Formats: sequence, C-alpha cells, structure tokens
Amino acid sequence: MLETLKKAFKIKEIRKRLFFTLLMLVVVRLGCQIPIPFVDGKALSDLFAGLAQSADGTRTATQDAFNFFSIFTGQSLEKMSIFALNITPYITSSIIMQLLTIAIPKLDEIQKDGEEGRKKIAEITRYLTVGLALIESTAMVFGFKNQGLFGDVNSLKGAHYWIVIITCILAMTAGSAVLMWIGERITESGVGNGISIVLTINIISSIPSDVKNLFTQYLTGENRSKGEIILNALIISAILIGVVVLVVILQGAIRKIGVQMSQKVQGRRQVGAQQSNIPLRVNTAGVIPVIFASSLLQFPVVIYSFFNAQGRQAEWAKYLSQSNWLNPTTGWKYSIGFVVYLLLIIFFAYFYTSITFNPREVAKNLNDRGGFIPGIRSGKPTVSYLTKILNYIIFIGAVGLCIVATIPIAASGFSGVALGFGGTSIIIIVGVILETLETIKSMVSERNFSTVKGIF
Repeated sequence: MLETLKKAFKIKEIRKRLFFTLLMLVVVRLGCQIPIPFVDGKALSDLFAGLAQSADGTRTATQDAFNFFSIFTGQSLEKMSIFALNITPYITSSIIMQLLTIAIPKLDEIQKDGEEGRKKIAEITRYLTVGLALIESTAMVFGFKNQGLFGDVNSLKGAHYWIVIITCILAMTAGSAVLMWIGERITESGVGNGISIVLTINIISSIPSDVKNLFTQYLTGENRSKGEIILNALIISAILIGVVVLVVILQGAIRKIGVQMSQKVQGRRQVGAQQSNIPLRVNTAGVIPVIFASSLLQFPVVIYSFFNAQGRQAEWAKYLSQSNWLNPTTGWKYSIGFVVYLLLIIFFAYFYTSITFNPREVAKNLNDRGGFIPGIRSGKPTVSYLTKILNYIIFIGAVGLCIVATIPIAASGFSGVALGFGGTSIIIIVGVILETLETIKSMVSERNFSTVKGIF
C-alpha cells in the first residue's frame, strides 16, 4: 500500500488528482461547520445534549437514532450546517433510479444506450436528488422548529416566519446539491468514487470524538480499578480489530465462475478458446443492506421525536434502540428489534443484488460473445446456474454483514462498552479505502504501461 502511494506521488498527473481530492474534502469539512441562517445556537446545543434524556441516564432510542444520522453527516446535523443532509438524497435517488430502470422499459433502454444513455440517467438522478433534498430539508426544518431550533415559535409571525422557513430549506437543499457536485468532481478529476469518499470522510471526522469519549468513559476515572481498565481496553481493541479483519475478508472475498470462450476463424487464423471467469463478490450489495436496515428502524424514532415536545420515550421506541438489544439489564424482550434488524439486512442483501445483477443479462452477453460455462448449456440452464450460485453467495455475504453488525451491538449489550461508531461505519471506511487504493494502483499500472508502450 505505501509503495503504491509513493509511486502515485511521483507521477505528476496522479499527484494532481490526489491534491484535488484532498482540496475538495477540505471544502466539505469547512461546509459542515457553517450553520444555516436563523438557527438558535444555544437551543440547538441544548436539544442535542439532552434530547429525550431518560430518567435513569441511559441512552434512549431517540439518542441512538440521532447519533446514527449524526455520524453519517460528519456531525453536521448537530450543528445544523448547510451540509446537514449530507449526500443521503443523492444515494437515495441513485437507488430509486436503479429500481425505475427495472420497472420502466424506456429508462432501461436509455441506460443501455452507451455513454449518452448514462449521461441522461445521471442528469435525471441529479434532478431527483434536488427534489428529495427539498422534501427532506422541509421535513427537518418544520420538525426542528417544533423543538425550538429557531427560538420562540410564537415570535415567528407573518412574512418573517416564511422568510426564516424558506431560507433554511433552500440553504439545506443547496448544500446537498453542492455536495453532489463535489462528489462528481472528485470522481471525474480526483481519485476514486467521489460520493463514497465524501461519505467516508464525514464518518472518519466523528471518530476522534468517539475515541475520546470511550477513553474518558471506560479507560479513566478514580472509581475504576487497574484490572477493569485493562479489561475494557482489551474488549474495545478486540472489537475494533475483529470487525476490521472481518470486513477486509468480506470485501475481498470473490467467487469466480469459470468461462470458456469458443474458437472463431479470422482469415487463416483461429482465435478464441480462451479461459476466463465471471468474478462475483461475496458481499455483492456492499454496505447498502446495513444502511437501509438501520435507517428504516431509526426513521420512525426521528419522526416521533420531532413531534414529541415533552421528550418522553415511547415503549415501542425501546424495541428500536440498539442500546437495549442483547442487554440483560434492560430486558431480553427488546432484542426482538435486533432480530428484525438482522432479517432486514438479509432481505435488503437479496433485494439490492437482484436489481444490480441480472443473471439473464449476463447469460445473454456470454452467449453473444461465444462463451459458455463448462458443463452448463447456454440459455436457460446458464441462467439457472448463475441464479443458484448468486443466491448462495448472497446468503454468505448477508450472514457476514450480520456478524460484522452484531459484534459492536453484542459487546455494548453484554459489557456496557458502547462504541459510537459501529459495524456499519467500519464497513464503509474499510471498503472505500480498499476501493480507492485499488483505483490508485490501477492508475499507476496504466501509467507505467503507457510509458513502456511509448518507449517501444
């Protein structure tokens, strides 16, 4: 890895791309510190400091929900910055477009229309992103308004009321659009997938404060014995190392399906008869199933908190709180929510893979190129074989995701050592870092190949 980075910095073109990516990430982090207009800083601080604080001091479902979204926005949600929505509208719109290309034949035709088709799909995705950002920002502004985000609600009257509301909505919508633009520019002129990198840098930005809180809460204090401090340190280290190792294995695992290309006669020569393979990632859906499952469980809690001015925690919300899962002190009945969480991960793993990988399309392309899987006839038998293999590896990948997501939750429930960043964050960070390094490596290899080719 270090050798690849050294070679990359020696190449002027790649070095420019790396510096451009770094510059854009600095802009992202600066934007996360700029609050939207008319926000009452003290009310905002008080809101997130004591939001739905339970009587016994334990974490509530509302705190878990806002902590989840705060991590993914790089804590810009806590500051109600212009980037408070982050790039979630873009991610959501991209997934919606993938679904629509399956449901609407016209969009499917556009997508298959080469480079021009991809540009049209990207343009539609941008418009959809702005629309979703507008809806989300409107919901957040009106929801936080009820929590005193803009001071005394009664003082907002007439034209002033609508000026405040509209300005805040437009600021958050524009912020999400700017982040989308930055992500696309990184993809085009920088290194790696810009959207993934923006999401990752925001998650990484919250790690120092989480580590500080862990250190303060579990590794210091006059009431803790030396043995207890050592035990907590070992538990935290084991969790982090174990999750990272599992993620690396899960992200790199590939199931290769052997392919044989038929011979063709070109002039007087016979070409083809080459052996190749179809690489299928075990974790085909990536981190999407975990994000979807977590968001689906946390969304009702966030909506409830917007309209719950008294700050009381509903009984049903306790089932959705990760701090209550696998926790003997709060009661095992709340772990029903954990079971639902795992089932949602498995469901979304199959669902997302089904819309991104089409065995019928792969079999058709293979047949058009004169290829076949040894021992499997072309056509329907190939489709059935690919579907069988795909279902098998999806299940393995989904189980792997469940294990990675479970480790921090189980450790928190049984030992009380709560991690601010869980399996979802680590999957994203490790996955994007590995993907970006692979991109840099391929750019270095391509540059070296071009240089050698130019010499000869």
